[in-house]
Amino acid sequence: MATTLSPVAVEEPKIGGRGPTVVPPPRDGWGGRRPDDHRDRLRRYRIGMFFALAAVVMLFVSFTSAYIVRQGVGTWSDASARYVTDWKPLRLPPILWVNTVILLASSFTLAMARRALSRKLIAASRRGASPVAAPALLVTDPHAIPWLTITFVLGAGFLAGQVLAWGEMRHMGIFVATNPSSSFFYVLTGAHGLHLLGGVLALAYAGLTSLLRKPLATRFLVVDVTALYWHFMDFLWIYIFALLHFAR
Repeated sequence: MATTLSPVAVEEPKIGGRGPTVVPPPRDGWGGRRPDDHRDRLRRYRIGMFFALAAVVMLFVSFTSAYIVRQGVGTWSDASARYVTDWKPLRLPPILWVNTVILLASSFTLAMARRALSRKLIAASRRGASPVAAPALLVTDPHAIPWLTITFVLGAGFLAGQVLAWGEMRHMGIFVATNPSSSFFYVLTGAHGLHLLGGVLALAYAGLTSLLRKPLATRFLVVDVTALYWHFMDFLWIYIFALLHFAR
């Protein structure tokens, strides 16, 4: 006589026989996981990403505090009978405006990539088909726009534009140690660039999951979490650019 438990079935042991036999839960069309497992994984990854972004926020809050405080630091001048500061406002390279537009465009294309994968995931769940067992779901539509690839190119273009912006600053004779304001410019833009480089690598991995024919649910998870990080980097850059432009 067998007793059925959820989600596994446990068979009562017979006298002189082996112990209880645990029957694994049935697999379905989600790469060996149930839809609830997929949603749980997605929620855990999002929570982990929020914790990571909270650390990034604290880092740039400290940079902002130091930036504002350093602007007001001065020394007393007997000649002019007032406090003078060595802070000199910077003239930002015009290419930063172009870089901003590129980064905003990349957020749009990544949102479209996530939307396209979400539609495929919903279609797969309605059909009850496994992305692994149905290779047609993994084949790229020849008429579809490669949003993920476009996002990767735009992200790399933004980083290249930042390098050009630093080159323009050096061409104007403004280096890291030239002035406190220039030091903060390189620190803020450099720290953001390093974090965005991590996002570019995540985009490359997301594209690799498609080439390796990973389950559709896994591909969506990677793109969803990457999009969360990428959109944050987008808003962070707008904040940094506004700080450098209006609080010089």
